[in-house]
Amino acid sequence: MSSKNGSAGSVGLLRASLERLTVEASDASLSKVMRKKLETQVREAIESLTALLGELDPIAQPSSVFDPSNPKVVGRFVALALVAQDRHPLAEIPKFYGSGVYAIYYNGSYPAYSPISGTETPIYVGQAAPTASNARTPVEQGAKLCGRLGDHRKNINKACSTLDLAEFEFRSLVVQSGWETAAEDYLIHLFRPVWNSETNVLYGLGKHGDSATTRANKRSPWDTLHPGRPWAVATTVDAKSVSQINNELAAHFANHLAYQDLDAVLTSFIEELRQV
Repeated sequence: MSSKNGSAGSVGLLRASLERLTVEASDASLSKVMRKKLETQVREAIESLTALLGELDPIAQPSSVFDPSNPKVVGRFVALALVAQDRHPLAEIPKFYGSGVYAIYYNGSYPAYSPISGTETPIYVGQAAPTASNARTPVEQGAKLCGRLGDHRKNINKACSTLDLAEFEFRSLVVQSGWETAAEDYLIHLFRPVWNSETNVLYGLGKHGDSATTRANKRSPWDTLHPGRPWAVATTVDAKSVSQINNELAAHFANHLAYQDLDAVLTSFIEELRQV
């Protein structure tokens, strides 16, 4: 069989498979689990076919298109602007207007955090939204950044049996209203901070307490490892044991190496922007 006939046969098989999948997807008796599985398989097939089209095209395509209007692109540059700011002691937060993003760094000797202590990898990143979504000036945004950092300072200070507030620093960046979420998303993607809930390791710092009607909630990993907040002490069940938390921290740091200096952060940033 010639290569031409072979290709035609392959296309015929592909069309037959697509018709079969269409019939399966329209089956009303298909369970929710099987429908989800089929959806995943179809998406994987689409990705494979898109890659095949790229290989068949004799003209190369860039791996990405630089779009300055893309929120993800803006988020990258806002995150880079944050990293360019000076670090300040978390114990000495000045009062200032503005909303935006921030990062908290650990410089102490707590054993579980040794891989990131004194590095450029923050232990936590976050955002502070403006008072009004259409705020145009820092005054209109309100003193949101310093207020949010102040909340974290209080919580860390309450965990004084395991944490020393003097061993923490922060960076903050006032951002035009509306861009703080994209910047926070990129910071989490880049640094994978262990105190952020998105990493699912040591979440709970941002929790503000349980009411009497929800006191049955499990204690967050952050409160388990760093006791001190009164409402968390009243909770009797841990979401994770100390040994589980420490094991997950070790695995996390093994899979996500810390950025030792700003040059390493900048190199990573540039590599993600590079078209291939």
